[in-house]
Amino acid sequence: MKIERIDLHFVSMPLVSPFTTSFGTELDRQCLILAMHGEGLTGWGECVATNDPGYCYETAVTAWHILSDFLIPNILGKDLQEPEDVIGWMSSVRGHPLAKAAIDQAAWDITAQRDGLSFAQKLAQPYPEGPKERVKVGVSIGIQPSIEQTLAVIERHLGEGYGRIKLKIRPGWDLELARAARAAFPGVPIMLDANSAFTLADAPLFQAMDDLDLLMIEQPLGYEDIYDHSRLRPLIKSPLCLDESIHSVGHTRLALAINACDIINIKPARVGGWTESRQIHDLGRAAGIGLWIGGMLETGIGRSAQLALASLPGITLPSDISATSRYYDHDIATAFYLNAEDSTITVPTGPGLGIEVDQAHLTEVTLKKESFSA
Repeated sequence: MKIERIDLHFVSMPLVSPFTTSFGTELDRQCLILAMHGEGLTGWGECVATNDPGYCYETAVTAWHILSDFLIPNILGKDLQEPEDVIGWMSSVRGHPLAKAAIDQAAWDITAQRDGLSFAQKLAQPYPEGPKERVKVGVSIGIQPSIEQTLAVIERHLGEGYGRIKLKIRPGWDLELARAARAAFPGVPIMLDANSAFTLADAPLFQAMDDLDLLMIEQPLGYEDIYDHSRLRPLIKSPLCLDESIHSVGHTRLALAINACDIINIKPARVGGWTESRQIHDLGRAAGIGLWIGGMLETGIGRSAQLALASLPGITLPSDISATSRYYDHDIATAFYLNAEDSTITVPTGPGLGIEVDQAHLTEVTLKKESFSA
């Protein structure tokens, strides 16, 4: 199918509540929404770059520049047979995985629609067992004003039906919080996410958490580090998860070769899309490590594609794909709901992403739009 036109939207949406990590606090969500048109079909992609370069060097503004000036011109007019085709068409641009992931997602969506498959079915074609119907999910809790307020937020989310809790930590907001959470909720799977805020010198801190029966400690050390994580891993009992360090299949191979982790968080945007994510899934599955899908406050457009990835057979741990209401009062696409009885979300089965985009609301939250034609 020929890629005839691409529409790019710069959107800004208020979050239900502030979301604080070691990087800072977000009150509003800025991102880019991409619509790829061809042969009467529209594939949707979401670029999760935000308004600042705290998580990585990309921002919504830089992603707009890379997409509009380089990536989109490279793919317009091309004959798209399979979603993997866009990888080669974007190869002249080094880096910028969040921008590339938006095109990659749209390519998977539009080709799945063409083939009469859901995004999940298209992605799971190599696996005899096919995609899961529901995926296990958890909730990520940002840094709160106090430990008492954190415990209250945990209790509220457990009451909603979430079965796994992730707590954001940073230096000075770590061991005491973890101990309090474990004491208050002794049987609940709890994990800690440091977002690369610590160093190897903090190993004694993480050793002091050994008796807390944590599900994992996520990315405690530098966001580009793999080597020091391999040194920390044998010093602690808690499973060690890599997030920001894994940017590609190559990084995955290195992490596995030097035993740097027990678990990998696959964020499709961070690695450039779903094609690369599936390869990382295959490597991790073959190595027998834990795998799960991380979130970046996606709208329903990105959330549906995340659910498709989380439905692959090698994803063994609850993913960060909360219900829509966790972040947005009014989303731009079909809302997702938690199945409270088993802490899951149902994977869409309609063609492609299997969602409806609220075009009127998308227009309301769009700060800037541009269309590019072949």
